[in-house]
Amino acid sequence: MEPGERVGERVYRTLRRRILTGEFPPGTRLSVPAIARELGVSRSPVRDAVLQLGNEGLAQETFNRGAIVPQIDHDQLVSLYEAREALEGMTARLATVNFGPGVRRRLLGILDEHDEVVAAGDFTRHIDVDAAFHREIRTAACSPVVARMLEEIQGQVMIAMRSTSVSGGMAHAVEDHRKIFEALASGDPDAGEAAARQHISRLTSLLRTHV
Repeated sequence: MEPGERVGERVYRTLRRRILTGEFPPGTRLSVPAIARELGVSRSPVRDAVLQLGNEGLAQETFNRGAIVPQIDHDQLVSLYEAREALEGMTARLATVNFGPGVRRRLLGILDEHDEVVAAGDFTRHIDVDAAFHREIRTAACSPVVARMLEEIQGQVMIAMRSTSVSGGMAHAVEDHRKIFEALASGDPDAGEAAARQHISRLTSLLRTHV
């Protein structure tokens, strides 16, 4: 538990991490009593955490079973990517304006790590590093409202991608990310937005043809 971190926040972060890393795969029951016992807390913060996860689309109430980790179906995933295209484009535009040495260094570090992941053929790490790249751009955009919307979308996307055969090609993803980086570094907001939208649009088109 981080210094000053509240019990409820700790429980929420723990459950969210387990869902996004695949430790709790789709269909896993989020039993409030069991989780409370495991984490050594009362049931109240666990209920609150599960409710918050439900608001983010990371938990789903079911008849007679309580909350479970949802299965994101094909149509839902396409819809998420359609929304993501516009929002990722917006954050890339904003991040271009705020692009500085710190952002450059962090993005290059992520890209180098992604190259290693692709070379190793590690799809699980690919999902995590891919998410880190987009999260860094959202942070640079300095738009909390849009960042929160995208964080929720990306959480659901991560659930889906861990259980789907549609990867979009790891090497192709890194290539797209380098184009986005170059566009951001150019200082041209239009180029930044276009590169981000093209990246997500390519993935959306791939999903539409994969039924």
